[in-house]
Amino acid sequence: MSSSGATDSALPEPRDILYINVSRIGDTLLVTPAVRAVAARWPQARITLLAHPKREEVLRHLPFVHRTGPISKQRARFMGRLPGKPYDLAFVCNFDAPLVEYALRVARRVVAFRQPDETLNRRLYRAVEHPALQTTHAVDIQLLLPAAVGALPAGKALSYCVTADEDQWALHFLDQHRAGDLHPLIGLQVASFPTKAYRDWPPAHFSELCRRIRRRWPQAHFLIFGGELEQERTEALAAELGAAATLCAGKLTLRETAALMNHVDLYVGVDTGPTHLMGALQRPMVALYHGYSPSRVLAPLDHPCLYAVDHPLADRCTPEADMAEITVDRVWAAVQQALTEHATETRAP
Repeated sequence: MSSSGATDSALPEPRDILYINVSRIGDTLLVTPAVRAVAARWPQARITLLAHPKREEVLRHLPFVHRTGPISKQRARFMGRLPGKPYDLAFVCNFDAPLVEYALRVARRVVAFRQPDETLNRRLYRAVEHPALQTTHAVDIQLLLPAAVGALPAGKALSYCVTADEDQWALHFLDQHRAGDLHPLIGLQVASFPTKAYRDWPPAHFSELCRRIRRRWPQAHFLIFGGELEQERTEALAAELGAAATLCAGKLTLRETAALMNHVDLYVGVDTGPTHLMGALQRPMVALYHGYSPSRVLAPLDHPCLYAVDHPLADRCTPEADMAEITVDRVWAAVQQALTEHATETRAP
C-alpha cells in the first residue's frame, strides 16, 4: 500500500490500537510523541504499547496509554495465535518480520515502515518509507507512521511520568545520602554503552568539569548515573569526588533513576539512553553529541532548557572522531549558562 499522509477517510474509527516498538532506552522514548499523536487523533481509543522487556518500564503511567507490556521478536513468533483480531489498528516501528507478522495476526490494519520482504509489505495497510540515515530527526521519523493515517503531531517533546510514590522515594533517597539540601544537585552520565563508545567524553574532562563546578559552587553534589558496564569510570569519578558525590550507577532501576533525575538542578551527560530519559523530564540539561549522531537528529525537541554541545566537526566526521575535541571550556560555559538561566530558590544563584 502507499504511504499517503493525508487524512484517511476510509479508516474506520479504531477503538483498540496496538503500538509496537522494540528498541533501546533512547529509541523507546523517542516514539512517545508518535503514540501521543495517535492518542490525540483518536482520544476514545484504548492504546496498548508493547516494548522490549527491559525497556517497557519507562513507558508506564503515560496518561495517553491504556496498557503497556513486553514483547520481543522471539516471543512474538508464539503470540497472537488464537482466532480473532482484538485490535482495529496497529503500528510497528521495527524491521523485524516476527513483530510485523504478529501485528498482522492481531490487528485488522497494520501501519509499518516498508520492510525488506515485499510479500509482507503487500499485507500492510500502509507501508511507510523510512528516511535515509541521519537526514531526519528521530522523532520526526517516528511521526511518519501516525501521519500515514492522518494523525498529526501533538507536540514533539518526549513523554515520561514519575509517579507520586516514586517522587517520595527519590526524596527519601536524597535524604538518606545527605544530599537533599545540597545545591546545585547535578546528575552525571559519563559513558554510553560499549558499542557506541565513540560517544564517550574523556574521564579527565569530566573530572576537570566537576572541579570547576565545585570551585564555583562549593555545596554542589553529584549523582553519578549509569549501568554496570560503566563501573570502572563511574567508580573512579566517585572516588575522586568523595563526599561530594553519590554513586548510583548499577544500583538503580530505570524508574528509580528517572525519579532522581527529576530532582536534579542540572544534568550533564553524553548521548545515551539515560540522556533521552532526562530529556523527557523537561529539566535543565547539558548533552554532549558526537558528530556521527548529532543533536539535530537525536536531541530532545520542544525542550525548554536543553543546552546541546555538538562535536566541532558536526556532521562531517566518522565514529573515529575523538570526543575529546569537545573542550571542557565549551561544556563549562553551557553549565554556567544553564545554572544561571534556570536558577530557582533551591538552586545556586
